Order: sequence, then C-alpha cells, then structure tokens
Amino acid sequence: MNAPERALSFLLDEDNNEQKITYSADTKVSNAGTFTINKEDHTIANLLRMQLLRDPSVRFVGYIHPHPLVHRIDLKIQTASSTVAPIDVLQSATEDLAGETDHLTTQMTEAIHKWKKENQSGIGQFN
Repeated sequence: MNAPERALSFLLDEDNNEQKITYSADTKVSNAGTFTINKEDHTIANLLRMQLLRDPSVRFVGYIHPHPLVHRIDLKIQTASSTVAPIDVLQSATEDLAGETDHLTTQMTEAIHKWKKENQSGIGQFN
C-alpha cells in the first residue's frame, strides 16, 4: 500500500528534533508573526482562530493547512498595537480555551451524575 503510516500524522519525529510549535516574527509588519504547529489540522486551527478573534487586541488571524498529507498548520497573528506581542495573545487564547474545556468537562460530569441518580431507581426492576 502506498499510504503513509498513520502515526506520522500525530507523533512528533523525536529523532529529527521536531518541535510541536515554532514562531517566526514577520519581517514586514512589526506586530505580526507566524506560528507553525506540527501534527495538527483544521480542528485545532479553527478553534484557536475563533478564540483569538474574540480578543480585541488582535487585528488579524488566519491559518493555512498546506495539504491533507502535510500534518502542519501555519497560524498568522497580527495584533492591533506593538505593545501586545502575538505570542502573548496566543498564550492567552490557549489558557482561555483550557478554562472553557475544564468548565465543559465539569458540566458534563455533573449532568451524567444527575442523570444516573435520577434513573438509578428504574434499573433492575424487571429482573
């Protein structure tokens, strides 16, 4: 078969010292830069893009997934002023998403426990 190994789409190549994320500052715009995030796709890219667009200090954010067989995204961020760095807004967006994920996990766990408690009495009646 001519398909690449599936593990290559999500495991970093430690033999070649592959990094999860790298940053390169834009040479033409002072408050912009590009993050290259390896072994990710549209799922995380769109999530980060939408979270970054909520931040009023972000002027522009966009991403490109070069090819379906290339497991990398390039995330471009430009901030509204030179006092706020793209690295700072990405870190803030990541922390906000982590908080939202924790909240969602807590709400889901509580809903499952509530459902089990409400439906526990009906289990085993027909045995």
